[in-house]
Amino acid sequence: MAPIALADVPMPTAEFHQSTANLSKNPLERTWRGNEENTLRIQGYPSFMYAQDEEGLLKKREWVKEHLAVAFRFWGKLGYGEGISGHITVRDPILRDHYWMNPFGIHFSAMTVSKLVLVTPEGYVHPTLGAQRPINMAGFHIHSAIHKARPEVEAAGHCHSLHGKAWSAFGRPVDITTQDSCLFYDNQAVYHNFGGIVLAAEEGENIAKALGPRNKCAILQNHGLLTLGNTVDECAYLFSALDKQCKVQLLLEAAEASGIKRTIIDPGDAAFTAATIQYHENTYYNLNPEYELIVEREPGVLL
Repeated sequence: MAPIALADVPMPTAEFHQSTANLSKNPLERTWRGNEENTLRIQGYPSFMYAQDEEGLLKKREWVKEHLAVAFRFWGKLGYGEGISGHITVRDPILRDHYWMNPFGIHFSAMTVSKLVLVTPEGYVHPTLGAQRPINMAGFHIHSAIHKARPEVEAAGHCHSLHGKAWSAFGRPVDITTQDSCLFYDNQAVYHNFGGIVLAAEEGENIAKALGPRNKCAILQNHGLLTLGNTVDECAYLFSALDKQCKVQLLLEAAEASGIKRTIIDPGDAAFTAATIQYHENTYYNLNPEYELIVEREPGVLL
């Protein structure tokens, strides 16, 4: 047998852990690179997102409605439709205690700006603004409680996606096993109860309490998933990412049952990754490719 050359023997590698110390303070700036002159840049939030004048707020209202309608089309594309179940809400930029919502019984893939409903603080359809269509009762109870409990949050979304439903039966958070799952590192809650279809204000309030003061993601035991966002784009993207991680988790559980051990990401590395990918402008931007694709292929969504 020929002797084994030293170069053929795998050498142990020293552990290396990254740090944000020498990175941009703005997490969005860490994720892209332009030209040397720094004139080639990406656009994050549009400037009117920070407007307080009437013209800017009206622009923001239309922008919010357009992005909400596209978010529903995105969910439709992913097959999240389940009869009359599922809802996303986003605060109105002008009437801050009102929120926009999908109407009852309209498929996600058929959503348009003109079909969106404006809901009053009391949970009724606004008499003059928005579509004059009924809304989902459970959606009102869940979302009104969340918007009251978390005033810093702009959007909330919930539906009965396949893998989210399956994983929710375990009443456990997802493990941090992939780079994408770091979105949920120290950012997920579990509501350990199923009190039936949400037709009482108390159940919505209990879900809001389970989320706590800072989590943007929740697993509702025996029910499904719920996510929040600084924008509706962030909310919709986080939901899709969490549903995918639920699928990954189910695959890992099946593989581990046959004796293959999973590896959990080191907490320090997970925290480092989360410090960038959980930043609200990054999670907002992650939906942008889908937004552009849907608007290009389905321009009727903006009508």
